This record gives sequence, structure tokens and C-alpha cells, in this order.
Amino acid sequence: MYKARSPINAIDRITAPLLLLQGADDRVVPPNQAQLMYDKLKAAGTATALVMFEGEGHGFRKAANIRAALDGELFFYSRVWGFAADVPDDVALPTIVNL
Repeated sequence: MYKARSPINAIDRITAPLLLLQGADDRVVPPNQAQLMYDKLKAAGTATALVMFEGEGHGFRKAANIRAALDGELFFYSRVWGFAADVPDDVALPTIVNL
């Protein structure tokens, strides 16, 4: 059942751009799973980005990381859907591949 429901086994069905925001200390979804998803989506030609947050687990707690995740998400959407977004200059923006 786990194999059938795991997104890693359905890469060929993921066609929409996908932003992965991952806590480096996540024990629920280990970071290597997010990296594997990113690598496979990249290889499949799907627009994707991975942002790893040091010191975060499953769900972000640090205010700066929450802000960076939200600003990064807005940036990702703006590039995918082609609208202008006012993202602060001090935020590290995700690198989007295959866009």
C-alpha cells in the first residue's frame, strides 16, 4: 500500500510544476526523499525547485524560514504563471529547473 501511494512511484504522472520545501532535520519525511523527488522530476523535465531549510523539522518553526518559504513560494508561482511578484531582495530565491 505504501509503495502504491508514494509520489516517488508516480513521477510520470506529475506534470505540474512542483516546489519542494524541506526541513533538513525532518524525521517524518527524510530530506533524502525530497532530494530524490527533485532529482527524478528534474530528469523527467518537470519544472521543479527544492529548498532545504537547515535546523527545521517537519513543519517550519523559525520565523525567518517561514518568511523565506512563503516568499519563495510566491516567487515560484510568479515564474510558473507569469505574473510580477514583489519579493524582498534579502530572500534567497529558489532555483527553478525545466521552466
